[in-house]
Amino acid sequence: MIFEKIQAIVAEELGKEAEEITLTTNIQEDLDADSLDLFQIINEIEDEFDVKIETEEGINTVADLVKYVEAQQA
Repeated sequence: MIFEKIQAIVAEELGKEAEEITLTTNIQEDLDADSLDLFQIINEIEDEFDVKIETEEGINTVADLVKYVEAQQA
């Protein structure tokens, strides 16, 4: 559920197909996202899940985003 929503946000922000995005996808390396793209993705995720992501550090893959959101909601 969380993964699917994050997958959709990342796909929409970067103009990619959702099927291209898996848990192991590295947002910057695999999807050519720059720091502004990552900032926009994080803002969308914060709005969608009502969480606050304090830092982009350690957030490289889609799985990192999913884990972060799960931890915030726990």
